[in-house]
Amino acid sequence: MKVMVLGAGIVGVSTAWYLQASGHEVVLVDRQSDAALETSFANGAQISVSFCEPWANAWVPVKVLKWLARDDSPLLFRPRLELAQMRYGLAFLMQCTTASFERNVEELVQLGRYSHARLKELVAETGIEYDRLERGILHFFSSQADFDNGVAGAEVMRHHGVDRRVLSREEVLAVEPALAGFGPHIHGGTYTPSDESGDALVFTQKLARLCEQRGVQARWNTQILALERQGDALAGVRVRTAEGRTETLRADAYVVALASYAPALVNPVAECLNIYPAKGYSATLKLKHPERASTVSLLDDTRKIAISRLGDRVRIAGTAELVGLDTSLDSPTSRVRCEALVKRYEELFPGVADTSEPNFWTGLRPSTPTNIPYIGRSKKLGKLWFNCGHGTLGWTHGAGSGHALAELISGRRPDTAFQFYGA
Repeated sequence: MKVMVLGAGIVGVSTAWYLQASGHEVVLVDRQSDAALETSFANGAQISVSFCEPWANAWVPVKVLKWLARDDSPLLFRPRLELAQMRYGLAFLMQCTTASFERNVEELVQLGRYSHARLKELVAETGIEYDRLERGILHFFSSQADFDNGVAGAEVMRHHGVDRRVLSREEVLAVEPALAGFGPHIHGGTYTPSDESGDALVFTQKLARLCEQRGVQARWNTQILALERQGDALAGVRVRTAEGRTETLRADAYVVALASYAPALVNPVAECLNIYPAKGYSATLKLKHPERASTVSLLDDTRKIAISRLGDRVRIAGTAELVGLDTSLDSPTSRVRCEALVKRYEELFPGVADTSEPNFWTGLRPSTPTNIPYIGRSKKLGKLWFNCGHGTLGWTHGAGSGHALAELISGRRPDTAFQFYGA
């Protein structure tokens, strides 16, 4: 059948790929001129199957209150008179229990394992190169209290079958010798050797080219305006073309893979998707001394940032700001948060990167209160399917989410215990 995929980030392009491979006629629609130019553009580059804890846990509300007054805090919450933010915030607080945390971790681990297997198969099949490094993810701690919490977190993840190893300072430096200069400040770490890293933008754009070569029709520069409902079914998608014309596109099934913009499209005509944008930042720097730079992908617990090597560049990404659909980089707060990323990298690896011309970026992470994405069929509107709300794990879960939704649309059950929406 004819399936229309709305959104061409890593999730949307992966969905288009697997739908085409399942024999469907696929149309991929995006407002940008190419794939992965928004949420997937300059993320933290980590495939973090084993570092997938949901944000909501029993100790987060206290931390958020402490961070309210800091423009450089890891999580910045600016209360707004906005129904979507209030709905998300209330649901988030309800997830801040030990029972909810355990349940949500299990779901994310299931999806992560499934997705990582699909990604490995896809890379083997296509031969796509994207500065991939299969050296794991190393999480290091700069205080004893944080390390003690990290040890407890590792125990929780091992309970779910995740190989998260607790390391002493000496073992941390053995895994990543480039941290030696910062070594006296490290109290220990945790390490997941099965995780990896790579450039999501490069991967997604190369996969999009292969999709087009195999027959996927890509509609670039096409603004998605609204879903058109007819009774209890979706009748079409109203768009504005690259030439400025308004028209309705029709298919047998429609997949919403629009990340933070999904609720604006879906909620007026179908169920209410509780997805709220978390504004994240990254800085990409050229390396002056690649031989002294880290190669293992890192998580700095103090600043809550990810550091990943991408060839002769390094990507520093992190922080979250709940301020609606704001992607500006010119506000005083944005400047502080961007500069904090570069400052921290220089503290960890002085003189290794060229900090004079940082490439700053900001993007919106489509977050649900549980961190569990909507993957499945609409309960209210026929022909409508969802693949959105992946938060910080879109790159990690992209291949698996695309494969799973293609399976569901094709009438098959994906081989995972993950609980799909509408199932």
